[in-house]
Amino acid sequence: MKRLYAIVLVAAALLLAGCASTSSPGWITLIDGEKGLENFNRIGDANWRAEGGAIVADKAKGSSHLVTKNSYRNFEIYAEFWADTTTNSGIFMRASDPKKIGADNSYEVNIFDQRPGQEYTTGAIVNFAQVKAPYPRAGGKWNTFEIHANGPELTVKFNGNVTVSTTNSQFKEGPFSLQFANGAKDAPGGPIKWRKVMVRPL
Repeated sequence: MKRLYAIVLVAAALLLAGCASTSSPGWITLIDGEKGLENFNRIGDANWRAEGGAIVADKAKGSSHLVTKNSYRNFEIYAEFWADTTTNSGIFMRASDPKKIGADNSYEVNIFDQRPGQEYTTGAIVNFAQVKAPYPRAGGKWNTFEIHANGPELTVKFNGNVTVSTTNSQFKEGPFSLQFANGAKDAPGGPIKWRKVMVRPL
């Protein structure tokens, strides 16, 4: 009985530890269920909308973004998202041009299970930090990203596991964005759903 009680206490402590990161001071909630579209500027023609307890997009002619209205230098991001197996999405950080965001002017934390060139599939930072096989997969379920950017130090956790950790100082400050895009060769991309997005400046 004492052993069972000890196991319960340990499990409870681990649960609290997992929740501590986003319950500590300084976190700013940008998306909470269907709330939060007003916290972003829109680039592109994606049909962003509040639906089914999340902010959703599933149609656009090209790459579209929800761009934060504030700029960030050092920060942590916590995000909960649902993706299809064909979804092409991601979080672009420290964008140097908030009106034209891409992997050439920001750090792109990818959500793209079917990306040609799997080294930069889901969980990678495109062009900067490759993931290793077996490759992470986001399709068909709810997932979490925990992203840490402090000076040149960049770390991505996908569903609690570190997928990449690298040092790079090319992009130093800027807004971050949530992307919806078509798939490879402009094939229709699956939906992206953002249920929770939080940021904590460091």
